[in-house]
Amino acid sequence: MKVIDGLYYTEEHEWLKVEGNRAYIGITDFAQDTLGDVVFVELPEEDTELNLGDAFAVVESVKAASDVYTPISGKVTQVNQELSDQPELLNTDPYGSWMVVLEMDDQSELEDLMDAEEYQEFCDEEV
Repeated sequence: MKVIDGLYYTEEHEWLKVEGNRAYIGITDFAQDTLGDVVFVELPEEDTELNLGDAFAVVESVKAASDVYTPISGKVTQVNQELSDQPELLNTDPYGSWMVVLEMDDQSELEDLMDAEEYQEFCDEEV
């Protein structure tokens, strides 16, 4: 399982990459491996306001459909439309295939997320 330093992680297996006030959000390698082959991704519209914990996307795989939750509050400023045509990118490049970009409302919400080392330990306990 791949974990990348410098990202934030959640217990629901989402990752965040923060650049200034913008956060790129996707699902982790652990999540895509658990889901299996991803066949469909439903993403929100741009300008959607999200609160911490809101489900913002659905990922369907050959095994199941799973909601994806936002680990921070903010406004969707970009949606990765490439995933609509190629949902399998979540399997082949989970950290390069962000799902949405949020303009963060409150950067202090990042304090409740895990760093790479903490996330690795969390996943090791789940296996």
